[in-house]
Amino acid sequence: MNTPSPRRKSGRRRSGSKPKRVDLWRPVPQLADPSPIVPAVEPTTLLRSLGDPPLQGQGAVAEHYLAAVVERAAGLATALAATAGLLAEPDDDDASPDA
Repeated sequence: MNTPSPRRKSGRRRSGSKPKRVDLWRPVPQLADPSPIVPAVEPTTLLRSLGDPPLQGQGAVAEHYLAAVVERAAGLATALAATAGLLAEPDDDDASPDA
């Protein structure tokens, strides 16, 4: 004997609860100018602080590749900041060879 399956509620909303319309093209407030970006001196510091990757027998290789990806991403981020004119100017003290 076939028993009727329970009916699912339809995905329709009640006619009285229509969502409020939002104007996606409305003007938005002007954003503040971004702060100058200082490139990381050692971009793999956080990665190394996590310890060795948990891959038996492959930890050294995995660590090498992860570090390469992080260094490449940091280099690209620095290049992007430079093209946008957002790199922080080096201090005079940092630029001198005696420092």
